[in-house]
Amino acid sequence: MSKVLVVDDSRTIRIIIRRILIELGYEVCEAANGIEALKVLETEKTAVKLVLADWNMPEMNGLELVKCLRQNHEFDSLKVLMVTTETEMDQMASALEAGANEYVMKPFTKDILTEKLELVGMPSMAGV
Repeated sequence: MSKVLVVDDSRTIRIIIRRILIELGYEVCEAANGIEALKVLETEKTAVKLVLADWNMPEMNGLELVKCLRQNHEFDSLKVLMVTTETEMDQMASALEAGANEYVMKPFTKDILTEKLELVGMPSMAGV
C-alpha cells in the first residue's frame, strides 16, 4: 500500500483529504506545516510516495517545502501536489517550476483529486 503525506495547517482539510485518500486505497500520514512534514519524511522517507501540500502554512509554507524536497536527491522520485486556494497563474507556475508535479485548487472534489493523482502516476489503489 502506498503512503501519502498530507500537509495542511487546517485540520479540517487534512481530514477531508485523508478520507478521500483512504477511499482510494492509500495509507495516510499528516503534518500541519512544512517543518512537521520534513520530520515525518525523515522517518518515513522510503514509505511515502506522494506529498499533498497546502501553500499557505505557518513556519514553512508549501512552496518552501517543495523547494526543500527538490534540493534533496533522496526525494527525487517523490511526487508532490500543491493543494491550495492560490489560483493565480503566476503562483501555479512558481510551484511547478519549484518542482511540484501537479496543482489542485481548493475547493476540489474527489474526482478532481483522483484525476490529478492519476496524472502523476498514483492511480486509485482501491480493490488492489
